[in-house]
Amino acid sequence: MSKQIKVALIGNPNTGKTSVFNQLTGLNQKVGNYPGITVEKKEGVCKLPRGVKAHIIDLPGTYSLNTTSLDESVAVELLLNKNDKDFPDVAVVIADVENLKRNLLLFTQIKDLKIPAILVINMADRMSRKGITLNIPLLEEKLNTKIALVSTRKNIGIDHLKDLITDYKSLSIAPNIDATVIAPEYFDRLRSAFPKEDIYKLWLVITQDVNFMPIEKTLFQNAASFVTKSKPELKRLQQKETILRYQFINGILKQAHSIDLNAAKGLRAGLDKILTHKILGYVIFFLILLTIFQAIYVWSAYPMEFIESSFASASEWVKNSLPPGVFTDLIAEGILAGIGGIVIFIPQIAFLFLFIALLEETGYMSRVVFLMDKLMRPFGLSGKSIVPLISGTACAIPAIMATRTIENWKERLITILVTPFTTCSARLPVYLIIITLVIPDGSFFGLSYQALTLMLLYLLGFFTAIFSAMILNKILKIKSKSFFVIEMPNYKLPLFKNVAYTVIEKTKSFIFGAGKIILAISIILWFLGSNGSSEAFTNAEEIVTKRIETTGLSDYNQHAIATNLASYEQALNDSIHQKKYRINQQAVVDSISIKTVDLFEHAKNQEISSYKLENSYMGYMGKAITPIVEPLGYDWKIGIAILTSFAAREVFVGTLATIYSVGSDEEETITNRMAAEINPQTQKPLFNLASGISLLLFYAFAMQCASTLAVVKKETNTWKWPMAQLVFMSAFAYIVSLIAYQILK
Repeated sequence: MSKQIKVALIGNPNTGKTSVFNQLTGLNQKVGNYPGITVEKKEGVCKLPRGVKAHIIDLPGTYSLNTTSLDESVAVELLLNKNDKDFPDVAVVIADVENLKRNLLLFTQIKDLKIPAILVINMADRMSRKGITLNIPLLEEKLNTKIALVSTRKNIGIDHLKDLITDYKSLSIAPNIDATVIAPEYFDRLRSAFPKEDIYKLWLVITQDVNFMPIEKTLFQNAASFVTKSKPELKRLQQKETILRYQFINGILKQAHSIDLNAAKGLRAGLDKILTHKILGYVIFFLILLTIFQAIYVWSAYPMEFIESSFASASEWVKNSLPPGVFTDLIAEGILAGIGGIVIFIPQIAFLFLFIALLEETGYMSRVVFLMDKLMRPFGLSGKSIVPLISGTACAIPAIMATRTIENWKERLITILVTPFTTCSARLPVYLIIITLVIPDGSFFGLSYQALTLMLLYLLGFFTAIFSAMILNKILKIKSKSFFVIEMPNYKLPLFKNVAYTVIEKTKSFIFGAGKIILAISIILWFLGSNGSSEAFTNAEEIVTKRIETTGLSDYNQHAIATNLASYEQALNDSIHQKKYRINQQAVVDSISIKTVDLFEHAKNQEISSYKLENSYMGYMGKAITPIVEPLGYDWKIGIAILTSFAAREVFVGTLATIYSVGSDEEETITNRMAAEINPQTQKPLFNLASGISLLLFYAFAMQCASTLAVVKKETNTWKWPMAQLVFMSAFAYIVSLIAYQILK
């Protein structure tokens, strides 16, 4: 029977820890959150020699065990808590060959916890280029450990690392230094108070706020009079400990590590001067973003169209193949539509994270974050917030997922909450139709009024996000350190395997995380729109048929049929005139008769669907909110469209298409029909400048995207923030729209 070894991967940020994790686990990995918190938990399984398996946890990056963030606290809590189910049998500490001195600080602290520790010196392929020489046997002797010299890019040293993990029991657990020499009397008193506890473990518990052993914390409080010191005193002792460790590390590296400075010179300094320049740096970043989002827009369009058409065809096939009934409708209009609403986002998510992974792998993303930090900090944001805010113009879902790169929880939360204000692609169908209806033709300095309106809506969204961030920064009472530290890694070519794993994991995380919630909401919306309890809903077909027999089709449908028939007859006559077809006049009459019947049946079915929707549960909900939406200049039909578009903003157009009894693929017809709609109260066009601007502002600010809410819930690990987001953004949208309409009407 094979045994499973528990392994913790730990190291400083940008040491290639994720690359080592990917090499060990391949696709046998999963990503989630630690219980109760938003820090990402990455774990996988690795096959070792002699039939042994290892359960590997990739801990959040940390510079030392003196924690300064939630991510670092997670790593420390696991390493200190032997009762945790994931407490490691062995710790694998990843170090970067070019920053070995700094990385060894963390290694010596872990050794002091008496956990078997293996040192992995990564990026070994860069040693010759950087003029680095290492005496590995001497390092192993002085650090009292085993070392694996690894290059994940060239797949060197991974097998040796697996052998070392398998033989972890042979590793020494003796500490590298005696940390108690920094304050002998204090540590003697501490040892006397808790003779059964590990002294260095107690020291870590005292010097930072971790929640791993409440019983021991209670003991500390009871003995506070003689075992604790003031915060400034503890800080000074921590500094002494750090100095002691670096003295030990410097002594070892003098003997076992050397650098040829001439060989180490490269292009990094020159590139950094250009890419972080106070003017040129921003220009380069802006051009890169333009290129990326143009690529996302163009590349994702084709697979998204294919997915949309495929699900539409699947839905039609289900309707035609299965017997009519509720079950068939549920599959075709509820489940398939819900799954389609999830899957259609995959291309955008995959392409966005592809580019983010490429920028991170090359080392450029760290330069961008450094560049933007000065601009974003006055608003309560981090330099790392710029990527989600800009990527939100494509879709808020992958943008919010991209906030995982922000370590500071307060800054990350603020970024998550304000990102939906940026104009996403789902708003475009709404914007384009409303702008066409209410903004007049004309131009200003060569730019049309309609184009200027669209640009202003984009700018309005971005600046509202920034302004909201500034307010949230002042009102959110979240304890969070606001200093900014970022590693400037060396430039390197992207490792395809790492990029592929990132894209696959982020996409899987969306599908199986947010997807379940999106599907459930889609089915609920289908039920509300497809069912009703009134006689009007039950007898809709009979009622509409009698009305048509008595008064005929609606004026709009009669006009649409006449227009279609005229075009069809003209096309037939043109074909006869051009001698494309040998048909006589009687054939033309017969063809037009058949076409008339088809158009009449189509229009009749649409009017029945429209009447059923009006009298469905969703229809009653729309009419119920009429008193609420009337002050904004809307009627019950727009009310229904607003309700249904809470599933996704672009549903607004499709809903109005159904209500107005026109095909959703005929956008111009929808526009014409909307333009002809009359407000029963004012007897004026329903869509005018006042109501149109009101509607544009409502969609600019309202949180009308169930998918985004689902992702916010997943990223914050609670419904508190998405619900607050929903209430605030909807209320804000309503107030702004109300003011705009009342002023302009």
